[in-house]
Amino acid sequence: MSLSLTSNEIEDVPDVSIDWYRAVTGLAAESPDWVQAVAVVATDAVLLVLGALVVANLWRIRRADLRARVLAWAAPVVTVVAYVLSETTKSLVEQERPCRAVRGAAASVAECPEPGDWSFPSNHSTIAAAVAVALAVAWRRLAVVVLVLAPLEAFLRVFLGVHYPHDVITGLLLGSVTAAVGMAFAAALVRAKAPAPAQHA
Repeated sequence: MSLSLTSNEIEDVPDVSIDWYRAVTGLAAESPDWVQAVAVVATDAVLLVLGALVVANLWRIRRADLRARVLAWAAPVVTVVAYVLSETTKSLVEQERPCRAVRGAAASVAECPEPGDWSFPSNHSTIAAAVAVALAVAWRRLAVVVLVLAPLEAFLRVFLGVHYPHDVITGLLLGSVTAAVGMAFAAALVRAKAPAPAQHA
């Protein structure tokens, strides 16, 4: 992205997002080495945990009723759809990573992705939000846990220095909306296939 001297500090990037990015990455740079190491591992570990919960739910409902089975299988489907939408948006927007674009920011904790690996929106945040919302619908007992993991994943992406705050916020919204619509559609299909109640004379 080219720099603009007349409006935003970086073209098409809100200044408030840049300010928040500097604040969070500054906090990350001042944190102990072990905190940084945990954050690097955790950003992928959160997605692995969410993925494992999707698989666990598929195993859990293998003998359940139709609604539970449909919703369980809908969870990975809506997650893939959300990812495709996120990746397509990345290719259209082509926003440079903040770890290369923001001047004067603390060095990112994680290695900055290669040029051409665009920033907006965050795929990690999109996937985490999609899985969290889908699991909250399909396995309600896990709702609190998974709905905490998604924003944690989003924060970690900024903490590591590889995304702006507006990247992860958009990712959370994209994943959440996609999953909510997809799961509602899946539930509607189940209702449509449900047998009509018997008519009494």
